[in-house]
Amino acid sequence: MDLQFSDEDLAFRDEVRAFLKTNLPANLLDRSDRGLHPIKEDIEAWQKSLHKKGWIAPNWPVEYGGTGWSLTQKYIYNREYFLSGAPQTIAFGLNMVGPVIYTFGTEAQKNEYLGDILASNTWWCQGYSEPGSGSDLASLRTKAERDGDDYVINGQKIWTSFAQHADMMFCLVRTNTECKPQEGISFILIDMNTPGIEVRPIIGLDQDHTLNEVFFENVRVPAQNLIGEENKGWTYAKYLLGHERNIIARVARSQYQLARLKKIARLERRGTGLLIEDNDFRRRIAKVEVDLMALEAMELRYLSQDIAGKKLMAEPSVLKIRGAEIAQAIKTLTVEALGPYGMVYEAEDQLTMRNDGPLGPDYAHGAMADHLYQRAATIYGGTNEIQRNIIAKLILR
Repeated sequence: MDLQFSDEDLAFRDEVRAFLKTNLPANLLDRSDRGLHPIKEDIEAWQKSLHKKGWIAPNWPVEYGGTGWSLTQKYIYNREYFLSGAPQTIAFGLNMVGPVIYTFGTEAQKNEYLGDILASNTWWCQGYSEPGSGSDLASLRTKAERDGDDYVINGQKIWTSFAQHADMMFCLVRTNTECKPQEGISFILIDMNTPGIEVRPIIGLDQDHTLNEVFFENVRVPAQNLIGEENKGWTYAKYLLGHERNIIARVARSQYQLARLKKIARLERRGTGLLIEDNDFRRRIAKVEVDLMALEAMELRYLSQDIAGKKLMAEPSVLKIRGAEIAQAIKTLTVEALGPYGMVYEAEDQLTMRNDGPLGPDYAHGAMADHLYQRAATIYGGTNEIQRNIIAKLILR
């Protein structure tokens, strides 16, 4: 495994660092630093800035607006991006449905949707999970019946992130009940302004509104919005999930958060000394840091194999499992480092009504919210239990 970067790669790294340092808005960095969800208008403006630079979709083919970077350059860009503290771009359009459309969609669908995805003119959400159909996605029951030039959709989706902002949804629907469950699913694009769609909020542990239930009652969707072939949606869904899981480990993001944890530990006091001087806490930080170093080495090894042309199988599942667990460990330590102030949590709408400022040090705000939200990291994108099943099937068989 060759871990050395060329002079050209190092020059590219410096260019990325300089752009991020100059252009990343301070308010967006502050929210990302605290682990708070970005405000829609702020993240859209930032994504438009990346689009103007030509860096919004590094993984897309050049003919559809991608950068044409090498695998090494993509790795460097992603690493520097998260080490800068920048927030994850909204993945639903750029990393999920966009690749499905340019791979399986018609020319008309590519022309209609891809440009707006790149320009962040359209906000997408994902209609996969249902009550009783999460990890066992093949059991979904939302039904689409063909009626002339339309599909009529009835059913319910749940845990739909940011559906309250969405213009469009990419959705899995059942179009055939007389076959193996995986063979009767289709992949369709739905305008969220279509009559018959109702979005209801789900308030999470962090007391924030990011999740939703979405109900469909006789929703008519043009048949031209079907991606690929009817009843082939399971194939397209698996393709999309591969793209989703590849971005979940986020080693550099955890390295950034670990550095922030150490900074907090150098400020917080325990007894007569600083928390960073406490041997037990230092040991716990060291364990997470060693785990993160091992994950980074694993990520680099997989990158080297990818560059060499070796097909990766269960490796994304390995990265997803360890990345989620390490991220959760860092969040837990951060809350503990803040002591009693780490337990204080006020939702943003409550905090803005206070006239006496936040309780505790300024850097404590957001820590508990992020910790609570990240409890789902081992669930979304396919639970860690499902990822272990994938590993057992593909590697340990």
